[in-house]
Amino acid sequence: MQAIILAAGMGRRLGDYTRDNTKCMVPVNGERIIDRLLGQLSKQQLSRVVIVVGYKGKELREYIGRRYDHQLKIEYVENPIYDKTNNIYSLALAKEKLQEDDTLLIESDLIFSDRLFPMILESPYPNVALVAKYESWMDGTMVTIDRDYNIVSFVPKRAFKYESVDHYYKTVNIYKFSKEFSRQKYVPFLDAYSRAMGNNEYYEQVLRVITLIDSVDLKALPIGNEKWYEIDDVQDLDIAETIFAEGDEMLNRFNYRYGGHWRFPKMLDYCYLVNPYFPTKRMKDELRANFDTLLTEYPSGMMVMQLLAGKYFGVKADYTVVGNGAAELIKSLMEGEEGNIGVVYPTFEEYPHRLKKEQIISYFPDNNELRYTAQELMDYFHEKDINTLLLINPDNPSGNFIPKSGLLQLCEWSRQKGIRLIIDESFVDFSDDFENNSMITNGILEQYPQLVVMKSISKSYGVPGLRLGVMATANTELIQRVKHDIAIWNINSFAEYYLQIFGKYEEDYRRACHKFIAERNRFEALLRQIPYLRVIPTQANYFCIEVIDKFTAEELTKRLLADYEIMIKDCNSKNTLEGKNYIRISIRNQEDNDRLFTAFKELGRL
Repeated sequence: MQAIILAAGMGRRLGDYTRDNTKCMVPVNGERIIDRLLGQLSKQQLSRVVIVVGYKGKELREYIGRRYDHQLKIEYVENPIYDKTNNIYSLALAKEKLQEDDTLLIESDLIFSDRLFPMILESPYPNVALVAKYESWMDGTMVTIDRDYNIVSFVPKRAFKYESVDHYYKTVNIYKFSKEFSRQKYVPFLDAYSRAMGNNEYYEQVLRVITLIDSVDLKALPIGNEKWYEIDDVQDLDIAETIFAEGDEMLNRFNYRYGGHWRFPKMLDYCYLVNPYFPTKRMKDELRANFDTLLTEYPSGMMVMQLLAGKYFGVKADYTVVGNGAAELIKSLMEGEEGNIGVVYPTFEEYPHRLKKEQIISYFPDNNELRYTAQELMDYFHEKDINTLLLINPDNPSGNFIPKSGLLQLCEWSRQKGIRLIIDESFVDFSDDFENNSMITNGILEQYPQLVVMKSISKSYGVPGLRLGVMATANTELIQRVKHDIAIWNINSFAEYYLQIFGKYEEDYRRACHKFIAERNRFEALLRQIPYLRVIPTQANYFCIEVIDKFTAEELTKRLLADYEIMIKDCNSKNTLEGKNYIRISIRNQEDNDRLFTAFKELGRL
């Protein structure tokens, strides 16, 4: 068995990274791709490694030098016209060598698990392509396979159909060919294809032709959950470095992204907090049906957004302002607040991060349940010099919930004290009796004009990608100030259309919230079976949990990410929870929650 590595390309899309180096010289987490690849090959029983070089070939040869002489016999083939040809020509230059032995054919811009080479070499089939089930990040050649894992067809980019993605597998660009297959099938077709189509093509097109006109014994070997990535541009490099990072670095790389985790389809994200049961398929189908129009048309301005928000929440339009996520509104509101502000900790840090430290008057619940009541807040802040009191209800991360009767007491107290009361009720629809718990009503807002209610539509309504939030208050001067602080077209057409059609699905939303509450109760009962966790009751869509044995919060977070591709929130970064071993996990659907529960159980047995 030999290996042929195709490494002649220029890698233009990597910009400065390939200005002086070929792609395989680019480092991923400090190790060059070529070193990782040759290190993996050196653990296999190979007769030789043939590297086809072109762009910066001299530099690559000099870099490799004699460092691998005691492990690998390395030979080179030169592609002198790498800038005018594609990889079909590079492989054609090595076709004589291809026919001399069974071959591993590898593209040089790949990073992958150490288990992939043993997997393909141990396969009993002589001609095998490693493949991965299609995911949204994948580009390039796809294949379809039958139930016996025979490759039925190769699907090039121009033949790709999104309606067929459930049947597609992406070629990992690692193949095993027998020398008989190379001699009798591949090389003859390679020669014919090159004569007919030229050299600016891809070697997989030859395989496509063979499968079209002949029954060829080429098997697909799915790699399952094994890690791999193809690095074509700077974003690919960033994702590859995240996937293959270890320990603290892996966690840091995921944390600094602040979302976009859909780029890692195998990861189960228990940090971000959304409704797992809404929107419904029918509502998403309606959004899809209007995709073309929404993509190509401008959204309405702020006045229309106010009308839609008023309709959405059943209040006067003048009492609302819509934000590009609640974060936009929080920034505008908090940066305009003057004087001292009472803040209950631990809390959602987006609010205090917008304040000067000297403005904050802090309250910390004096119990390990992180519980507090409206009366306790009024007693504590009664003699404090504050202009504003901030309350997240249910609170994040504790899940503490003050019922509506208590909130109305706070409203009356704050009116008598002449202070502004800001209530963020982004998670209130996850609370028991949620239909009656919102403070966004005309009657309440008008009775207490010092009250400001903030709500993230992303969270309880399950649409974080739309970036929607609302602020409601009868203080129309404050509404006008915030409106003047944000852009007139701050909401896109998709978000606008969602607001417009929500009324048709309101009953579905209520059913989704009831379904969620039932799943939260079931999940809580499971979590209480884990002996090293202490689960704090919640009225939100997350649990704050103390890790009381076996691990620190940091260790548990790292183990879940590295071993199970599950991401949870280590609350050591939260003010007042530093070093106290609290974690926060969201509540997802039953299948996902069972997966996390199983991971907790398995870690408990270690």
